[in-house]
Amino acid sequence: MEGTTSAQRVSAAAGPTTSWREAVAATVTGLGYELVDIERVPSGTLRVFIDRVPGRAYAGGAGAFVTVEDCEQVTRQLQYALEVDAVAYTRLEVSSPGLDRPLKREADYERFAGHEVSLTLKLPFQGRKVWKGVLVRAEQGGGWCLELSERKVSGKAAAKPAGKAGVKTATQAAEPAAQVLGFALDEVREARLVPVVDFKGRQSKDGAQVDAVAADPAVTGVDGG
Repeated sequence: MEGTTSAQRVSAAAGPTTSWREAVAATVTGLGYELVDIERVPSGTLRVFIDRVPGRAYAGGAGAFVTVEDCEQVTRQLQYALEVDAVAYTRLEVSSPGLDRPLKREADYERFAGHEVSLTLKLPFQGRKVWKGVLVRAEQGGGWCLELSERKVSGKAAAKPAGKAGVKTATQAAEPAAQVLGFALDEVREARLVPVVDFKGRQSKDGAQVDAVAADPAVTGVDGG
């Protein structure tokens, strides 16, 4: 990670009045960031993943990637909001999505069309669940496709309609055709960007992960609301 900060806080929270998910979502979006994901660990840790909204100006600069300062700002406001809403936690971690950013919503797929994605299906297709390729819009049906990067197959193949997981190939007589996996979002268990690493080390056009941490040693539980 490029940077980590920590802070100590003592909370007098007696009992939850607001779902911790609602409190986190309202705080993050209210500050002008995108809430990418939230995780709750049984030990009491809350993990919050944020991203910058494309086209929006931020105090720390106009870059597209989340900075340590962004994480620190959200952490400070979340500490206040969680205490006001009486949400208990032992540790709060606010991070950028990192190199393998998850794709959760339709808007995520729109934003990262053209990027390489690792896709895990809920049910296996052709004996496997995990597929990797470049994310593209399906030409018909409004679904999505992966242009598979693992192999190319020549010849003709039966094409399944977009929206149902299935592999099809464009027919070409003289050379192998790119293989394509069509799928609908409700068939996906998990989708993540494939990290882009150059020969100089861990660098990516999607930004390396940064985070900020706040610990509350006085609280041991987390509301499950």
